[in-house]
Amino acid sequence: MTHTGSGSAHGPRVDGIPRRPGGPAPSTAREHGPPPCMDRNVVLVTGASSGIGAATARCFAMGGWQLLVSGRDRRRLEETAAGTSAIVLPADLAAPEGPRLLAESALRATGRIDVLIAGAGIGWAGPFASMPPTDIDRVLSLDLNATLHLVREVLPAMVAAGRGRVVLIGSVAGCVGVREEAVYSAAKAGVAAFAEALRQELRGTGVGVTLVVPGPVDTAFFTLRGRPYGRSRPRPASPGCVARAVWDAVRHGRDDLYVPGWLTLPGRVRGLAPGLYRRLLNRFG
Repeated sequence: MTHTGSGSAHGPRVDGIPRRPGGPAPSTAREHGPPPCMDRNVVLVTGASSGIGAATARCFAMGGWQLLVSGRDRRRLEETAAGTSAIVLPADLAAPEGPRLLAESALRATGRIDVLIAGAGIGWAGPFASMPPTDIDRVLSLDLNATLHLVREVLPAMVAAGRGRVVLIGSVAGCVGVREEAVYSAAKAGVAAFAEALRQELRGTGVGVTLVVPGPVDTAFFTLRGRPYGRSRPRPASPGCVARAVWDAVRHGRDDLYVPGWLTLPGRVRGLAPGLYRRLLNRFG
């Protein structure tokens, strides 16, 4: 299910946008396939080495966009970029200067960013009381802090251009709170609140904000967080399903995107019947 915004902040056109003057690509960037065509829309995808980020990058490449793909694993980024004109920009967004350096490299490479898809993130599963302090900091640093800092670095150029879209990858865990994922839930709830606040600030600028709220997705995320996905319901969606929904949301300037659409129900139940919501969460959350 998607919700469409109401103003002019509906993201860039899908046809070509003339390039503004820009410097050469940074020395760390590597192009794949034909040379980049800077009269196309430009999208920067973080977390593009695997999962939702990789699938979303490929979806935009098929749509004719100029790709900038970022992540920590250069080899896997190059696999994502294979057969496209993507520019590979390895970066550690959890590093203190990571978001600033990535934004500077991206803008040097193409002169502009029409859409930022902030998909980098990690998880951790287990009782909060036993979560090591370093892991608390690590999840908050990448899932929340790095996202805010990267948007802060990219946003001024979008506002100056009078168009663009920021796409933030949230999670259903940020909407309902999931037991033994307390810090991850807190980080994604922060992303959701940030999306709404930023959307209000940007009204009238031509820059839109999309919050993507997926349920479980069939990626390596669960294994990497330390616990495989063990529920029979809901069944995980494919990364491609989420990627196609993101593509559609950007094309139509939609503000909120839930994959699958029924994920809007918990929030509605919480608002209308808090007691029932709590009982359901105690049983299924």
